[in-house]
Amino acid sequence: MELEAGFNLDAIIDHELGSVEFVQDYVQFRFDGPLVTCYEWPEAFREEGSYAFGEPEYRDVLCSFIGQSVSAATVEEGEAMEIAFEGGGSVRVSLRVEDLAGPEGGSVAYADGAGEVLNF
Repeated sequence: MELEAGFNLDAIIDHELGSVEFVQDYVQFRFDGPLVTCYEWPEAFREEGSYAFGEPEYRDVLCSFIGQSVSAATVEEGEAMEIAFEGGGSVRVSLRVEDLAGPEGGSVAYADGAGEVLNF
């Protein structure tokens, strides 16, 4: 997988997470404008530990980030995409080829369809 030229997640920095939407086999993080779709289930991190898909508290932990703003967001080609929240938690999607079910780990788009969709 190769990231598109000039790809970054700056579009979501300082934006507040408005909702977490669980779709059949992926999850979406809707900010006030940008929409981040993860085709692989992200791991969630908080001070007390990490949470993976299928664990009892997983969905609650992801939803606990609602209302928090993004403090940092990074994409390392072939490694991971990570979103850190001002409250101290984060979500991380592996972009390692052996961890991906498809050609991409996710995308960033604007909910209103404005702007280009960027895949990671």
